[in-house]
This record gives sequence, C-alpha cells and structure tokens, in this order.
Amino acid sequence: MLAQPIHHDNPFPFFYVNSAFSEEQCAALGCLFLQDAEWQHRDGAFYRCSLRDVTESISAAFQAEVLGRMREITGLPLVNRVLVTAQRMLPGQVIGIHSDRPLVGYEIVRLVVQLNKQWQAEHGGVLELFSSPESDAVFSVNPEYNKAFGFLLHVDSYHAVTEVTQPRQTVVFNFWHAANTPELAAHVQALFTNIHFSELPTLLNPIASAAELSLPEDTTFRAGTAAIALHRWGYDEQTIVTGYQHSAGLSICDTNDAETYAAVLLADWVACLYRDSFDLARWNILRHELEGIEIFARLIPTWQLCLPE
Repeated sequence: MLAQPIHHDNPFPFFYVNSAFSEEQCAALGCLFLQDAEWQHRDGAFYRCSLRDVTESISAAFQAEVLGRMREITGLPLVNRVLVTAQRMLPGQVIGIHSDRPLVGYEIVRLVVQLNKQWQAEHGGVLELFSSPESDAVFSVNPEYNKAFGFLLHVDSYHAVTEVTQPRQTVVFNFWHAANTPELAAHVQALFTNIHFSELPTLLNPIASAAELSLPEDTTFRAGTAAIALHRWGYDEQTIVTGYQHSAGLSICDTNDAETYAAVLLADWVACLYRDSFDLARWNILRHELEGIEIFARLIPTWQLCLPE
C-alpha cells in the first residue's frame, strides 16, 4: 500500500504514488460512486464538483492501514481521525486555483486517490500545482487510475483541477495533526468568546494606541488577542503588556521567569491560530522553545492541546 512514494518540495511539499492500492481496494473505493446517496453539489464561480462523506463506508482496518502509511511517509504525528470524501466532477466542471490553508482544527494532510480508468489527456481533470495564484503551473499530476497524490496543507499550497470532458472520480483521505485538532479549535473559540479589548488593563492603552498608528491592523489585532489570552488566564498587568509587545514585534520576551516566558509564547501561538492558521514550521519552533519547561497549572488545558506529548 502506497509503496515507493516519490517526494517533491516545489512548489510545496508533496508526494505521489503511481500504484497506490490493490485492485481489490480500488474496486471497493470505486463502488462508493455506484451507491444511491446524497451528494453535496458545489457550483461556485471557481469550485464546481459534487462531494459526499464516505468515511462510514470504508472499513476501520483499511482506514487504519492508510493512516499508518501516511504517518510513515510524512513523519507527522497524525491523530486517529480520518475523514474520507468522494469527489465527482462532470464534463464542463473545473476547480480553480486555491490554497486549503489549515485553519485551527482543520486537517493538515490530504491523500487524493484517482479512480479513472482509461484516462486520456483530452479528458482533462489534471491536478496542477502553483507557486502563487498568479503563476503558471509548476507541476501537473494526471488523474490516472490508482494514482495517489499527498500533500501538506499550508497557506501557499496552491492547486487547481483543469476542466473535465469525462466524469472524474476521486477519493480524498483527510488527516489531522496532533497539535491542530477539532478539540483545540473548540478550546480556542471558547477562550476568545466575546472579545472586548476594553477588558485589558489601562497600562496597555498608550502602548496599543502607539502601535496602532505604525503597525498593520492584523499585527495589532493579533497582539491584542494574545493580551486577551493572558488576561483570561489570570496574568498580571505587566505580563499582559509583555505579551502584547512580543506578539506585535515591539520587543522579544527574554524574561528569566519561566512561567511568564511560557505564557507569552503560548498566548502568541493561540492568537495566531485564532486569527490566521496552523503553521507547521512555526509550531515546531514553539515546541523547541518550550521544550523542557514546566507546564504551569493555569496553562495546562491550552498547553496539552497545543503541545501534546
């Protein structure tokens, strides 16, 4: 299964396998498209196809085997959660250039398996990869039968599917990183429920006002959100100010107090999750920076979700 993956780093990390599964496994996946079931139809300006959740139609043993191989291939700590969708494109349909950046709680890796027998170039449905929304395609993957394509989701994972002239059938396996689970998403949303920056200490007001005059709005919003996290975790005014300044890039948190250091870095991270997306490279930096530091009581719920053992 998924033997001999061929890896590439350009335009973003991905791999493909020319013969992903056994004929028996492919036949079972093909049967998913013969079932009389509800399909969700997407007919937007750039995303046209039909989808349905087929997770329950795939055996737990097969899911576990695919998950195990994906852990080996990617080297990532993927949790025991797999979502499988069937995707069907009909003649004239196309999927435009987009990036499935992993928001908080979103999947981190996808495996796309093609089930198109006797595919010919004129049938279209080619998966194209881009370095930016404005660039030409850097790499193309033909939707040949039993070919699999796996990739990491991040802000620059731009891809598209060319218009099809024949029906195109694809099964997509989705996997979650241990540090970006739906449980973390629920926790982050609860932490930042009903944000009111007026709840922050007045000591921060002149610093925040000056920052808002010179820094981008996204930067000051993230810094304010980090300050909210510290406030709601029960930290004092000076720690909240330190957290704001760190997240805004006004100063680096270099305190010798381990709890303040850990709290400021963790607050900055959850603010990024809330405002932006899960950045694997940045998460690895955070993990390294907090390695060996004691997990302090008021940070335990957030810490265990963001930095699971």
